[in-house]
Amino acid sequence: MVEKFIMAGDTALHICDSEKGDKTVVLLHGYLENMLVWDEFIPHIYKQMRVVALDLPGHGISEVKGAVHTMDYLADVVAAALESLGIEKAYIVGHSMGGYVALALCERHPECVAGVVLLHSTPNADSEEKRHNREREIALVKSGKKEMLARVAPEAGFAADNRRRCQSYIEDLTEMVHLTEDEGIVALLGGMIERKDQNDMLRQLAAPQLFILGKKDEYITLPIAEAMVAAHPQAEVVWMENSGHMSFIEEPEACAKCLVDFVLNK
Repeated sequence: MVEKFIMAGDTALHICDSEKGDKTVVLLHGYLENMLVWDEFIPHIYKQMRVVALDLPGHGISEVKGAVHTMDYLADVVAAALESLGIEKAYIVGHSMGGYVALALCERHPECVAGVVLLHSTPNADSEEKRHNREREIALVKSGKKEMLARVAPEAGFAADNRRRCQSYIEDLTEMVHLTEDEGIVALLGGMIERKDQNDMLRQLAAPQLFILGKKDEYITLPIAEAMVAAHPQAEVVWMENSGHMSFIEEPEACAKCLVDFVLNK
């Protein structure tokens, strides 16, 4: 993997690129993460395809651009990055918040999308309760209490019975929160609050679709996930039986296999 900065439009973007492969997968990380979250997953897939990972603006060491990073803005940055790298089409894998960006990319730049994978993500807009929770997080960060997010969010992503086994990953994710700029967290929370429902767009999308969902996910609970699957018969679905919200860490081999099969068989 070659690590570098590129210009994606007018945004400086930190990326890693394996640079080899007939098909390309772009990995978009979730909220309070950065591209390092994929470090131990990429070895499972990079021999079969080109892999590009990046720090979404506001997280990692990509720059913060303004008070709110809308999903549309982030999608435009990803599209500009693909153009800069000479990639005409890619399979877009979005984890959690990264899935929201992937959906916006499908809507705004469908010509770039060979296929889309929602990895523990959803096309649903935020509920009122979720918006309220995000507003509370903005207030916490602005009042200098980011450590409260670091104490709760990383562990909650894992199934309860995986937390001890995955403790080192939880510690890494906690460190990612501490290293994320406060302005970046606020900008991305604001963008998630503003995002719209993408169910109709997704049903009309011509590109192949895969949902990877965790049976033990505490963010996208089983009833919500099952309703999402029922609403999207056009999508392939893989259930990760022993995962919460982080199957690419909790069950990396199984997660990688379904992703590779999806990409190589399309």
